[in-house]
Amino acid sequence: MYEIFTDTAANLDCSLLEELGVGLIPFSFYYNGEEHRVTSLQEFDGHAYYDMMRAGTDVTTSLVQPQRYIDGFTPLLAEGRDILFVGMSGGISGSYTSACIAAASLGEQFAATLREEFPERKIQLVDTLSASLGEGLQVLKAVEYRAEGVDIDTAADRLLESRHAMCQVFTVDNLKYLKKGGRISNLKAAVGTVLQIKPLLKGDTEGKIVCFGQVRGRRKSIEMIAEQYDRYVEQAGEQTIGIAHADCPEDAEALIELLNRNHPPKNILTACYEPMTGAHVGPGALALFFCGKREFRSDVK
Repeated sequence: MYEIFTDTAANLDCSLLEELGVGLIPFSFYYNGEEHRVTSLQEFDGHAYYDMMRAGTDVTTSLVQPQRYIDGFTPLLAEGRDILFVGMSGGISGSYTSACIAAASLGEQFAATLREEFPERKIQLVDTLSASLGEGLQVLKAVEYRAEGVDIDTAADRLLESRHAMCQVFTVDNLKYLKKGGRISNLKAAVGTVLQIKPLLKGDTEGKIVCFGQVRGRRKSIEMIAEQYDRYVEQAGEQTIGIAHADCPEDAEALIELLNRNHPPKNILTACYEPMTGAHVGPGALALFFCGKREFRSDVK
């Protein structure tokens, strides 16, 4: 038996993770000069948090230190358990600050340290090429593999193979948060806000966030997310898909209605964006995560 770990960006509540036997590496965010962590999404007041951002409070994130991983893994390695870590995309950049790139780059550093200390143990790291529920759904798949008796190496290999089929497409309500992260210029941000231009974004083959289009108006952006789903989804009726929103539950419901028209999924997992990722997409962000055709990540049309 091996232990599965993930991080806050997976957007899965700690009570669910505890029930499934998944460990959590918490990420931090900062405002008003203080560090904050959220592990219980049930206790996270998303409305108050995103209203705070709307009112102008500056929320930042910071690089996750390797010691946080080491502290989480070491006791279990000492007990003779192997570790499968399923983390957020190491390629995320632009709309997310460098603080969010922890899992892959730092992962190899702390893993090397721990492998030296526990040479008999296995430490497998999986970069999901995703964040939020795109990452979370892959964590749930890892749990399924373990329950089926799949060994740690095979589970990691399967996740590394199937991650390319995890499609993530989203839009934001206010371009200034993407501008702050370096994705668009000040001019484009200002024009977009005035003209109600909404960008359409996705995760590419490297797990980076890229803009593949823009539309005018919130409703049209939601319709375009559903259009991407209809175009690329595979075996919809057999899968659980994910929807994350940053304090816009009505828009999430509108998206669900559109998704159920042509290719209704087996289940839909919805969540309010956790605060660290939410700090970089901003209030009103709406994202969809599903398994689909692999060309989704490379098709920017």
